[in-house]
Amino acid sequence: MSLGPLMISLRGTSLAADERGWLNSPAVGGIILFARNYATPEQLRALVDDIRSARSPALLIAVDQEGGRVQRFHAPFTELPAARLLGHLYDADPAAGEQAARSLGWTMAAELRAFGIDLSFAPVVDLDLGLAAVIGDRALHSDAETVARLALAFDAGAHEAGMAITAKHFPTHAGATGDSHTEIAVDGRSYADLFEDLEPYRRLVDGGLQAVMVAHVIFPKLDPLPASLSRWWITNQLRGELKFHGAIISDDMSMAGAAGVGDLTARVERALDAGCDLVLVCNVPDELPALLEALDRYVSPAGQLRLVRLRGRQHLRWDELRASPKWQHATRVLADLSARPKLELQG
Repeated sequence: MSLGPLMISLRGTSLAADERGWLNSPAVGGIILFARNYATPEQLRALVDDIRSARSPALLIAVDQEGGRVQRFHAPFTELPAARLLGHLYDADPAAGEQAARSLGWTMAAELRAFGIDLSFAPVVDLDLGLAAVIGDRALHSDAETVARLALAFDAGAHEAGMAITAKHFPTHAGATGDSHTEIAVDGRSYADLFEDLEPYRRLVDGGLQAVMVAHVIFPKLDPLPASLSRWWITNQLRGELKFHGAIISDDMSMAGAAGVGDLTARVERALDAGCDLVLVCNVPDELPALLEALDRYVSPAGQLRLVRLRGRQHLRWDELRASPKWQHATRVLADLSARPKLELQG
């Protein structure tokens, strides 16, 4: 059975009977885990093993483990600093900032890979324009070149640990004051005004970026649809202008920012038609059976190939990882970063 186009969520710390059935649907390609799915390392390992054994080839498993206020798994996982602190450090010492970004990418990825998790949806490469509260300190910096340098360093660290990164939220959530989780998010800028926002994607794509997450933000001067449902943004711009050949992942289709085009099935079908390879559908278990039935015969060989390339690679066992000098050094770097005085970003 191939990987399907949906990434769904689970209710708790183990698989329920109906959830086990959902995992065997050809429409499902992965599972995204949340804080509610984590209690202890032993429980997490058992849950991941259960998901992996549900079918062959195994489903992708992902989590949002950015650091700062978006970190689903806590102790004994390393408490990762907010991305903005990398920007502060870069302003004071660019080389140290890039090294810390690499340490953050490596630590995040190595710890998740020790539990068999394929992906963390990170880093955020939205510029810090001071407008989007939902982004806030998740942004690396206000300067596009600095964001690109730090994101590339993060990518290098994650890749070394066996994980592909996912840059988000394409094309940007930086200019929308609304939070697409709970309301329609609109950015009224023109295409020319977005040149700097797109620069981190240009640089990352040139560096071999493997995955992008698309935002539920509407840019009315360019397309009346949210970017996540827009062929203009996904096919014309991301695939065409930026020449991105990796996996395109939508943000969660249950969010309010995607609600303007119909019910859940209509949104998902619109996102797939626009060019998404994987569509997130989280926290709506009652709506899943109808969606799975509607997509039962959906097939995209090119999309399936791009998703297979997101599988995690080599990893150390948890005890081996924490005993390694590399992990001990990297976590000291991150602890020192978190302890630094908080400064205002320049630029």
